[in-house]
Amino acid sequence: MAQGKKKNIHRENGEWVDAQFPVIMSASRSTDIPAFYADWFFHRLKVGYSAWTNPFNGVKSYVAYADTRFIVFWSKNPNPLLQHLDYLKERNIGCYIQHTLNDYEKGGVECGVPPLDERIDTFKRLVDTLGQGRVIWRFDPLILTDRIGIDDLLRKVENIGDQLRSYTEELVFSFADIAKYKKVKANLERSHVNYSEWTHEQMVEFAKQLVELNKTKGWNYALATCGEADLDGVKHNRCTDSALITRLAWNDKTLMDFMNVQIEEVPAPTLFGEPEFPQDAILLPNNHYFASVHKKRPWPASGLLLHGEQGHRPVRHLSAPVRILLRQHEQRNGVAEPETAQGQSIGRNDNDIMNMTIEQNTNYAYKVKYLENPTLDKVRNLAVQFMYELSYKDTLH
Repeated sequence: MAQGKKKNIHRENGEWVDAQFPVIMSASRSTDIPAFYADWFFHRLKVGYSAWTNPFNGVKSYVAYADTRFIVFWSKNPNPLLQHLDYLKERNIGCYIQHTLNDYEKGGVECGVPPLDERIDTFKRLVDTLGQGRVIWRFDPLILTDRIGIDDLLRKVENIGDQLRSYTEELVFSFADIAKYKKVKANLERSHVNYSEWTHEQMVEFAKQLVELNKTKGWNYALATCGEADLDGVKHNRCTDSALITRLAWNDKTLMDFMNVQIEEVPAPTLFGEPEFPQDAILLPNNHYFASVHKKRPWPASGLLLHGEQGHRPVRHLSAPVRILLRQHEQRNGVAEPETAQGQSIGRNDNDIMNMTIEQNTNYAYKVKYLENPTLDKVRNLAVQFMYELSYKDTLH
């Protein structure tokens, strides 16, 4: 929970108490509020506050919601949220959901969750309701047992990953560290699950195969871990990702001011050439951008996120994201900007596609796209795919 101001509130029993007024909330990493307490949470949201008792010292504290602008939900079964999401829109409260979607139906490792098919359906319904980019897939944790090896885990990830294609941008995973969690250890032993701890070599091997699977299947998920050692092709996740919040709620000025985020307009080209952009520039709808301030894990993980929802507006400045992509490619590889950055060796149709202005006839949200290790061919293909997804197929021939 992001700390906000502390002020007095008037409880329902007439008592005055001090309460925190968070602007950004996490609900909740310790308790699956969406699965078990969704009705209670949204009732308290309407009342205006809730009480929380510290389980270690028994001290009660209060949280008030008058200033809340964004909530990060965590859940293995967020289905109960579906009936409450309209209220968040009424309150102008944004959200994204960390959806832990594992496949341990056999083996007694994970009990008390709905069947996998139902949970995948819930994931898709949440995306359909909230929009692209607001539901993150977590396979958490990855557990090794006498019945589940690395190959088994990869097959489980592949099964879910195929079904979530185009529904999520990111896969976050972690390696089970059973020794650190006495309750988890006791539960597994009580269920007669013969687990084993991950070695560093096994983590590296799993990550290597997952990165290859991600490329081979064409998922293009941004892969991230929770607090693990550095792994090639995998980034470190931020539990509450301020860059993602900015992408999703960039037009909420109150929230952006609280986060100290400056939203800029994409400058138009001039007679003196193309304008420069910050190194970590991330494109937003309606020709805006911001620069990620997190040096530990700038967003996106690699390449550039192209995101927008234009409705009945002209689509312009495709050259800007392409320009940023090419510069990022140049900076990573330490080479001079290739001639194709100016379109000199790109085919006439591809060049036209990159720079054309198109009047969009239907409401359509761009799919979120990442480019891992951008190449000129990938840049060209992305531009072509943009036009295809806008249903202007005639321009591609």
